[in-house]
Amino acid sequence: MTRKSLYFSGDGTIDVRDESLPDPKPHEVVVETLFSGISAGTESLIFHGNVPRDMSVDPSLKAYSGEFRYPLKYGYSLVGTIVETGAEVPKTFRDTRVFAFHPHESHFTAAMNDLIQLPEALSSENAVFLANMETAVNFLMDGQPLIGECVGVFGQGVVGLLTTALLNKFPLDPVITTDFSPLRRQLSTDFGADYTLDPSGSNIVDEIRSVLRTTGSTSDFDLVYELSGSPEALNDAIAVAGYEGRIVIGSWYGNKPAHLDLGGSFHRSKIKLVSSQVSHIQSGFSGRWTKTRRLAVALDMLNDIRPSTLITHRFPVNRAQEAFNLLASAAQDIVQVVITYE
Repeated sequence: MTRKSLYFSGDGTIDVRDESLPDPKPHEVVVETLFSGISAGTESLIFHGNVPRDMSVDPSLKAYSGEFRYPLKYGYSLVGTIVETGAEVPKTFRDTRVFAFHPHESHFTAAMNDLIQLPEALSSENAVFLANMETAVNFLMDGQPLIGECVGVFGQGVVGLLTTALLNKFPLDPVITTDFSPLRRQLSTDFGADYTLDPSGSNIVDEIRSVLRTTGSTSDFDLVYELSGSPEALNDAIAVAGYEGRIVIGSWYGNKPAHLDLGGSFHRSKIKLVSSQVSHIQSGFSGRWTKTRRLAVALDMLNDIRPSTLITHRFPVNRAQEAFNLLASAAQDIVQVVITYE
């Protein structure tokens, strides 16, 4: 059997290769891919080669080993169906739909314990958002929003929108989001934001403070999420965080430097910067929470929020270059791009 595998070159080109698929080991299965979702932030950095070459790809996932070296297989949001089982795996697992943290390719082999079996009620289109939903759940665990707090979310890409949707389940007052895209701002309102602002207009810091004053609560945020992928936005987040405010940084900037303005009120205001990364669970939760439990919550939230409406573009695997070129264009009508395998 052969498969189509997507390789990043690091210079803005994608190579889709036909490769031999190894036979499954006795404890493995063969998965035929239905969809794989592109992470616009992380994968755009990898697409352009804007990643540190001296760091590992992701030591928490078995599908990745070693450092960032091109050509590179990457991707971590894949939904497929088990089509073949190894000798030690019951044949009853055939036709089971699964999610995998795995690079973009049409077929692959994996051990059953590296796959997540999907509930029948969850559509494949909704399931492709599992990695981003788990990240959004982790953002809330790291930010720990409290009743009545004022919360800001910079960036309404997929993970920003999912974070907004989860925040909507808390009694917060208000939730304010920012994004350059009119479409993403509309979706942000649909997902529960009280106000959504365009950071490209007037001074976004003054605009946020003006909105906050109209709510009658405070002129600064208690909690801010920086999810835009723009290092410059982190300074805006610092500027609108109140005394002892928390800023959760979910963006990964790759090789892009972040020049922070820490000479103003940052020090005296005792603002806390929190780096949030989904590979680990915050130590304060580790006594009762596991990744399995967090994934179960994320699956429940997918069924509740049903984010498949965020899929704006679909490309067959042979046109993967077009998909990444589209993301590189920064068009404002892009939310979630998926690769299909038929």
